[in-house]
Amino acid sequence: MITTGHPHSPATVATPRVGAAAASGAAAGLVGSVFMAIYAMTTAAIYQQIGLFTPIYHVASILIRPDAMAASMLQAANGHAVTFVVGPFLLGALIHMAVAATYGAAFGVLVCRLGMSGPRVLIAALLWGVIVFAFSSCVALPSAATLFNAGYPVANMASMVGHATFLIEHLVYGVALGVALMSGEFARH
Repeated sequence: MITTGHPHSPATVATPRVGAAAASGAAAGLVGSVFMAIYAMTTAAIYQQIGLFTPIYHVASILIRPDAMAASMLQAANGHAVTFVVGPFLLGALIHMAVAATYGAAFGVLVCRLGMSGPRVLIAALLWGVIVFAFSSCVALPSAATLFNAGYPVANMASMVGHATFLIEHLVYGVALGVALMSGEFARH
């Protein structure tokens, strides 16, 4: 904690509050990641018919070859919606949750700094979902593809998933993030 003279100075109180906001945001981001993944997996299995776990394997392809993703899609094309491969699933889930927690932490700090509470948090979280969608599609995923030599599946994840579906996934994330933060203690102050 930064201390500057008087014990109740802004620097003394702000650092723990921002830290708590980041922690609350990260936790809310994890909640958002679960709802986003459920939506993505349900859409993949039912609407897109590319396999229940394909979205998680798609995320794992940032760091590993997209073999599990391709196998899941092939099995789905042959009428088997569920292909489960433990390693790629755990890796994809871990990456997805870490990224969602990071975006959530940033949003938590933003909410804290702007003094938002109540329904404004939910509205801002929906907007945050759109911002995360745009940033991920245009900057983060293409950069990760280059950095990790992950190629087309990662650089073009939004177009492979479908831009509308990918946007809705991020809106689901935003709603869950906002609701989780609205129930958090720092959002009430």
